[in-house]
Amino acid sequence: MDVDPPFQQTYKTLLAKTTEGATDHKDVVDIIEECELPLIDLGRLNLKNLEKEKCKSEIARASQEWGFFQVVNHGISREILDKMRSEQVKVFKQPFNEKSKEEKFLNFSRGTYRWGTPTATCLKQLSWSEAFHIPMSEIQVSNGFSTALSSTMEQFATTVANLAQKLAEILAEKFGCKSDFIKENCLPSTCYLRMNRYPPCPIPSEVFGLMPHTDSDFLTILHQDEVGGLQLVKDGKWFAVKPNPEALIINIGDLFQVINGTFS
Repeated sequence: MDVDPPFQQTYKTLLAKTTEGATDHKDVVDIIEECELPLIDLGRLNLKNLEKEKCKSEIARASQEWGFFQVVNHGISREILDKMRSEQVKVFKQPFNEKSKEEKFLNFSRGTYRWGTPTATCLKQLSWSEAFHIPMSEIQVSNGFSTALSSTMEQFATTVANLAQKLAEILAEKFGCKSDFIKENCLPSTCYLRMNRYPPCPIPSEVFGLMPHTDSDFLTILHQDEVGGLQLVKDGKWFAVKPNPEALIINIGDLFQVINGTFS
């Protein structure tokens, strides 16, 4: 049975118009440069006050200037990251017909499994990807696919949530939010774990894996694989983020920008 979603069948009308609008995307691809995001060692938060405050200031500065930064010594072990990657691969290798029956497949709520862009009217609006977008509140529920997956997701989500809380509190402190703002607003019920996959595309130069967008939440923590593919805009220019297997990528979301007004 086919593993990939039926992109070519579903979007055959759009794919037939590959000559329309293709130039715009090619222009974007041609001007992309590779960059290394600011890299911050979070182990310094455990040192004496001067070094700790320097580390916090670097986090705040990277958030202002880039809206993205990388962290190492983040408290999430290589073992957990590798296990999560391995379980994610197993899930996506299942037949599409099974994955799309999410309520029976993983015992998650309807809408957890997503692919493509149902509202796309041209290739530039199409995301050639599939994903599981899982509420943190559902991760502790044992699923019917794999006990190993449930255990790994719970372990991964717990450690990443702790990191997110730590970073959010630092940013709130550095930019003058009330001390209890993060605890009152960054609740597990508002957090999600997202697993992404980008199936082979017959016209990769003309279709996005994921459409250009901003994240609408407070912050996103991303584990990028060795292949890379993450691209971002800074000062009106596109950059491709060079993968770092030891680092996690932090993206400051729209909500933090709204409440603060200084982040990129």
